[in-house]
Amino acid sequence: MSALKVAAFIALIGISSSQTSDCSYLGLLKHLNLTSTNDVLQIMRPVKNWTTSTLVQVDMLMYGILQVDEMSQTVTSHIWIEMSWMNEFLTWNSSDFCGIEKFTVPMSSLWTPDVSILEDASDTSSIYRSPLGQVSNGWVYVTTRQRLTFTCHMKLRDFPFDTQKSGVMHLGTAHNDTALTRVSEMFMVTRGEWDLVTMEISAPNVTKGGTAQSKLIYTIIMMRKPMLYVVILIVPLFYLMILDLASFFISEARGEKLSFKVTVLLSISVLLLILQDMLPSTEENLPMMAVYCVVTFALVGISLLEAMLVSFLFDLDGYCGQKTRSSVNAQEEIQLEADFDKETASAAEEGQRKPEKSPLTLDRSAGLDALKLILEEVKAARREAEGRETDQRKSRRYRRVAEIIDSVFFVLYFLTVASFLTYIYVVWISRYAENIAMKSD
Repeated sequence: MSALKVAAFIALIGISSSQTSDCSYLGLLKHLNLTSTNDVLQIMRPVKNWTTSTLVQVDMLMYGILQVDEMSQTVTSHIWIEMSWMNEFLTWNSSDFCGIEKFTVPMSSLWTPDVSILEDASDTSSIYRSPLGQVSNGWVYVTTRQRLTFTCHMKLRDFPFDTQKSGVMHLGTAHNDTALTRVSEMFMVTRGEWDLVTMEISAPNVTKGGTAQSKLIYTIIMMRKPMLYVVILIVPLFYLMILDLASFFISEARGEKLSFKVTVLLSISVLLLILQDMLPSTEENLPMMAVYCVVTFALVGISLLEAMLVSFLFDLDGYCGQKTRSSVNAQEEIQLEADFDKETASAAEEGQRKPEKSPLTLDRSAGLDALKLILEEVKAARREAEGRETDQRKSRRYRRVAEIIDSVFFVLYFLTVASFLTYIYVVWISRYAENIAMKSD
């Protein structure tokens, strides 16, 4: 009988305790002293012993790479940050509150860690902090979305096959860098001309003013997509260089070679203006793309100077030939006039000496005189032909010099262009292969 009374008493205690347990969130908030305004919970670090450090875990995910400005050395991105820390005053036994393990609470009533991004250069209005946080048996979770513009010292030597590393947050992390990179790639909406290679996480120990500070460094490694720059810069410059080589086969006599080379040089100048708007003027090392454009411009400029020299020698050769021909013609006219005057004078003298002759004698002497004149004209024509050939040979020496200069310069120019293009393309291809291997790893 006594045993039955004890059992009934225990059952009554269990029923009354189940009826008095509070299964509402309000009861839990009252238990945690969160229903009344308590400034202490907001300003004091939530530890029961002040020597205990509070571990703040920060995870950052990238939703998009919006803009990379090489001129101002900044990167604009859309990030999502989740912070979590232990609040020792917000612990409870879930069995006392019908299995409640987590609930939502306004962040204005809780202490929040002072976490800032040192490289942040964005407007504060672009930051959205959730007004609510989630509490799970002492752990507080809060999320932040932000359009983040951070400074990044870019190395543009391998542009457009470059890879940039930027540290965006200088605490612990809840997940490793591999998991965060994988999740970021899954949720990333926009990337622009960049691919996210990986996100590296490091936590160095820093002491400032004798006080230890925790820093968490997220290093974002991005790889540029080079196809656009290959189409608008690299390929056009390559074709312009080939066209300049092909211009050596244009005849100098037509006068189109110089105008063609000037057109090629102006086209390269336009591409240089386009490149000027892409690259910063503060870059210490000249990017390979700039070297490519400048060397191409210089080579085409030297080729233009050589074409001007060759054209000048051809014009000089023509001028000398024309001058030689005019002097020969003048000498011929003077010689003919002298011969005519001489023949006229001799005929007059013979007429005075022998006024009386028979018609037969006159005809014979006239025939001999005509034969002599014909022989003399043949000899004179032969001498003129030999002299003209000699003068023409002398006048063509500038043309031969121009042809030799053009041939030698073409060989040297071709070897220089081939060596330069081989070097620059090997460097770019190897760099792009390294980027692809880094991304695949």
